[in-house]
Amino acid sequence: MPRETMTAKRERAASIERVMFDYYGEGACSLDYLTPFQLTVAVVLSAQCTDAAVNKVTPALFERYPTPAAMAAARVADVEEIIHSLGFFRSKAKNLVALAQTLLAEFGGEVPNDVDALQKLPGVGRKTANVVMCEAFRNPQGIAVDTHVFRIAHRLGFATRNDDTPAKTEAKLLKIYPQPDWLYINHQWVHFGREFCRARNPRCADCIVGELCPSRGKA
Repeated sequence: MPRETMTAKRERAASIERVMFDYYGEGACSLDYLTPFQLTVAVVLSAQCTDAAVNKVTPALFERYPTPAAMAAARVADVEEIIHSLGFFRSKAKNLVALAQTLLAEFGGEVPNDVDALQKLPGVGRKTANVVMCEAFRNPQGIAVDTHVFRIAHRLGFATRNDDTPAKTEAKLLKIYPQPDWLYINHQWVHFGREFCRARNPRCADCIVGELCPSRGKA
């Protein structure tokens, strides 16, 4: 088959996004939160575990430590006790207290609306920063590439074998999708990855974008 041009990829991506938006709308965040700080905490906790598991521990966590000031004064051991059911809970507890302390010391106690500043917070990497920028501030500066987005980008042919890291995959997606679409892709694709484009036994026969997917039936 002839190599797909960038123009053709962008046209196909636009068609896929229209289908996704019709089916999922903007896509809903799976994490429960009330403030940008709580969202940031929840996303940090979600590393290497499910959003459902995070949502089980955050009510007690946020009741006790609802603000950066409260979390900054917490004992790491007390945070560990609340989140002990999550993977890597010790390192996450340490990061959360340090994150809150950094917010107070460097950002006036407010989560910064800046993708680079966010990554200065302990426990916050590029993916977390992108989620916070899109979900809390509706100011997309990138696309959060989690396991769902990584898998789907490759199956849709928007990333290649050489794009073997989230950063490389994100770079490809940013060239293909216009910035307004960056706001929706992560949430839409997470839902799509759970419902159709599953890691195992993908529902290719029923896929809503199957006609636009070069991997249909091959995954």
